[in-house]
Amino acid sequence: MTNTGPRARGRATAGVWPLIHTERAALAKDLIGLTEPRWGTPSLCTGLTVRDVLAHLTAGASLTPARWLAGVIRCRFDFDKQVTMRLAEQLGADGAETLERFRRAVKSTTKPPLPAIAMLGEVIVHGEDIRRPLGLRREHPITVLTSLAGYYQGADLVVMAKGRIGGLRLEATDGPFAVGSGPLVSGTTLALIMAMTGRATYLDELRGDGVAILRRRVPAPE
Repeated sequence: MTNTGPRARGRATAGVWPLIHTERAALAKDLIGLTEPRWGTPSLCTGLTVRDVLAHLTAGASLTPARWLAGVIRCRFDFDKQVTMRLAEQLGADGAETLERFRRAVKSTTKPPLPAIAMLGEVIVHGEDIRRPLGLRREHPITVLTSLAGYYQGADLVVMAKGRIGGLRLEATDGPFAVGSGPLVSGTTLALIMAMTGRATYLDELRGDGVAILRRRVPAPE
């Protein structure tokens, strides 16, 4: 029988934090020396620049459950307003200051009331929201991406991935991830993750009869 008690969950959580720290450090390194005009590049998150998204990641690494709840109450349970408010708190005067604030949070284990794997998803997915428009690339470890894809395929709260891929068969071409039944959607594990989390830009990297269905469920960028 698999041990899924508190101790086992605690060990699993502890194992995720080094991965989060590695991904944060890699993103910070990629952004060193970015010129101020490039900090204003639109990210894959509608309405946000790459600098805004980095500030959002810093906010997530700085927000305790108590502060998160206080913000939710302050924003009258408008979660989008809370996100905007916390982002603004971490937005430096310019790109360099915003990056420095993020670098100071690289080793943080502070988080809102989310599982640690969700925080790993935040830094990988938002990291790609930043890198892709800037023409930057990172080779994420396939074992990490496979675990994250497994998390997202069952997630339907903050990220509505489970409903988005319902009735489809997803298969990675570069790793063991596979899930579901129905029309096929195949591609790299990263492209599948980004499509599951609503990034239409990655749909062109996918193949199979299910892509047309998934395209209808993933809004095109405005």
